[in-house]
Amino acid sequence: MDLTPDQAALAVERHDCPNCDAPAGSPCRTRGGKTAAKYHTPRFVLVPALREELEIPVPADRHPGRAWKQGPALAIVPAPRTERPVRIGYARTSTARQELASQLEALHRAECHKVFKEQISTRIKVRPELEKALALARQFKEAAPETPVIFTVHELKRLARNAAELMTLSAELQAGGIQLELLTGPLTGIYDPNGMGAMFFAVLAVAGQIERNYIREKTLEGQVTAAAKGNHGGRPKVIDDDMLTFAIALKEKGVPVPEIAKKLVIKTGKNAGKNPSVASLYRALAEAEEAAADDSLPVRPKPVRIRRPGDPLTPEEIDLRERLQAQPHPNTEIRS
Repeated sequence: MDLTPDQAALAVERHDCPNCDAPAGSPCRTRGGKTAAKYHTPRFVLVPALREELEIPVPADRHPGRAWKQGPALAIVPAPRTERPVRIGYARTSTARQELASQLEALHRAECHKVFKEQISTRIKVRPELEKALALARQFKEAAPETPVIFTVHELKRLARNAAELMTLSAELQAGGIQLELLTGPLTGIYDPNGMGAMFFAVLAVAGQIERNYIREKTLEGQVTAAAKGNHGGRPKVIDDDMLTFAIALKEKGVPVPEIAKKLVIKTGKNAGKNPSVASLYRALAEAEEAAADDSLPVRPKPVRIRRPGDPLTPEEIDLRERLQAQPHPNTEIRS
């Protein structure tokens, strides 16, 4: 910045603030009615010499943090007309393991005024940094309607995952008069949703949906092929059904869980041949008990008692016999 802080403040205060409605001659204000510590971005970008700055502090003589007071009225300077665009960059990866460096480098080479980044899947409907980037782009456009505002991304898939989302974004850019720029891919270029770019957005949405469907079909084909070979994906069970049945039987006999774990052997996976951990066994037993409770069934069927001719009757059997004897025979009336 070639201007001193005081010169920058004077240049900024020659304009009304589109964000807080502070009139020309006054510093910006907060929602709480105090003097802001920094001038709002939509205001200071109206000064051509300050458009590349990330922030402009309010001088100490304006008393930042204290109750806001209106300064002397000044003549409003109309927003400058310039053909140099303002670029707002957005970078995204789905997971933290994917790198952002290549996207950020490309966005900085494109001379983006500010870059927003986040590591979040497009499956998440609310992406905070994307919303912030779009909001800032709208603020720039509202502050300087004659200045081209470009929303810049490395590639299309960083924005949306299906046609509906892309068309929604297109409508939002079109309503704000914001252009879209793609830095890589066969469709590299700048597209204005209010001009010839409107058709591009429609075609792009369909192409994006086709690409996602293609990826999904290939993924499903791969899963079917793997399943045919016996690979169903996911981690193999540490404790399979046979091991669990054996563990439940030992537990019912009073064997401590740590001792049961020593008697079990993992059959598959990288830990094959080893004993499962006590924690894994506790977890498997708890899940089995929960499943049995949900189904209103015992964890393990109770053994059937085989009665021999000389065995005495149990109280339940005696009660059942008496109730059966007390009932009238269904053919009593016929015999009489």
